[in-house]
Amino acid sequence: MTEPVPPTADTLATPLAWADADGLLLGCNPAFASWLGVSARRLLGQPLTDLDAEAGRLASLLPRLSDTGDAMRVRRARLAFPGNADRFADLWLARDEAGGLRIEAHPAEEFPGEDPATALPAALSAALKGLAHEIRNPLAGLKGAAQLLGRRVEGDDARELVDLIGSEVDRLAALVDRLLNPAPPRDFSATNIHAVLERVRQLAEAEAGWAIRIARDFDPSLPEFPGDADRLSQALWNLVRNALESGATTVQLRTRAEHHLLIGDAAHKLVVRVEIADDGRGVPEDLAERIFLPLVSGRAEGSGLGLPLAQQVAREHRGSLSYRSRPGHTVFTLLIPVPDEPEPAPDPS
Repeated sequence: MTEPVPPTADTLATPLAWADADGLLLGCNPAFASWLGVSARRLLGQPLTDLDAEAGRLASLLPRLSDTGDAMRVRRARLAFPGNADRFADLWLARDEAGGLRIEAHPAEEFPGEDPATALPAALSAALKGLAHEIRNPLAGLKGAAQLLGRRVEGDDARELVDLIGSEVDRLAALVDRLLNPAPPRDFSATNIHAVLERVRQLAEAEAGWAIRIARDFDPSLPEFPGDADRLSQALWNLVRNALESGATTVQLRTRAEHHLLIGDAAHKLVVRVEIADDGRGVPEDLAERIFLPLVSGRAEGSGLGLPLAQQVAREHRGSLSYRSRPGHTVFTLLIPVPDEPEPAPDPS
């Protein structure tokens, strides 16, 4: 028997489902079915425990649910409809007055050591490694050509562009090496966020030319912080390139200092705030909640990997990446905490 959809549940973006006292699913909202990658009709009558991809974890928890309606939180639950890929979420389980079960899922965005939102399927990972191997030789050719060109050009502007080509080839070569030979992240070094943004500006102007206006609004008081300048350049360039591809005519690079800010559960005395604002078409509404997932793109020719990578770089720096968007005004905000300076050692004299 199918229960009616609770009021407004079908319009909620949060995955919701409801089951009888024995855990047989009676219904769900579209977000829940979409999250599991199956139609709502196929979920009807399915035992909740059959969706458990963790060998009986839910079955062991259901008997412990309170009859008073108090919800139980199941952290890092792993669910899957038989034959489909695993899905990860924090679940809230509760009994209603009639003993039925209510399920609310909050899809996980980050698990230490296992990030399902950014982890690529094995087949795609293998394909990327194959592609990386194939582009090694062209990169070497580009590097040699840039070096030869550097000996022939005259003028500071031309030399600056040649140097930019060389540095980008080096960055791509390092990325290829990481794909072929994964290694622990490099040690952070003192990083100037404005130097990173200047590099991104050069790339944008070299690609778009006069078709784009790059405005800078920098806070000169910002200190250096421990970071990976190459990774940050890659992340911020992805954001700017998305702006260019959305039809933007103006992109603003803005930095500010934020004091006493919370990122996740951690409080920080000083945080570097970087904003990439543009006047392009904005994020499509149907992608608004999925743009940080891999392979999700609003363009047919898009790879859907730029934003997940940018988010991963933010996490590597213990920061966050968020956005707000409407047609004509989109802002991506990168927050990076600045570690507290250690107190000076006491003077032994």
